[in-house]
Amino acid sequence: MNDAVLHGLPHDYRLADGDLLSLDLAVSLGGVVADSAISFIVGDARQPQSVALIDATQRALSAGIAAARPGAHIGDISHAIGTVLSAAGYPINTEFGGHGVGSTMHQDPHVSNTGRPGRGYRLRPGLLLALEPWVMADTATLVTDPDGWTLRSVTGCRTAHSEHTIAITDDGADVLTVPKP
Repeated sequence: MNDAVLHGLPHDYRLADGDLLSLDLAVSLGGVVADSAISFIVGDARQPQSVALIDATQRALSAGIAAARPGAHIGDISHAIGTVLSAAGYPINTEFGGHGVGSTMHQDPHVSNTGRPGRGYRLRPGLLLALEPWVMADTATLVTDPDGWTLRSVTGCRTAHSEHTIAITDDGADVLTVPKP
């Protein structure tokens, strides 16, 4: 909620009009793990700062997915994500980012939210990745809640997080966590 950007455990909190809520969800189906996140504004969505945060993470996620193709590198994805987040004026934390998924959560390779093109692990068909651009409005520094899991902005500023699990195919990236109507 609001300044909690990653992981997050449920808390006894009544949602209020204008809250920025991020849902960071993982699912295991048939022995395969997928990871996804969405941020949205509760009630009145006329919150320019919150709208801008969410928009930046969604555009960065789209850029990362577009860069994910066979023969490309992890750095190509990281660079695409980081370019969008930096252009939007947000500081980028490099402690947490995307990651490999498959039989377990948080596998290699790590997919930073900023990077250099042409660097890192070469993408190949069959690779499963969770891409997760996230930002905090005015800081790159996180603090961990006493619950040991929820990560928040150190300043208490608003945060946003967008994430999809993708499969690298011969033709590019197949997004596996898009909701079906």
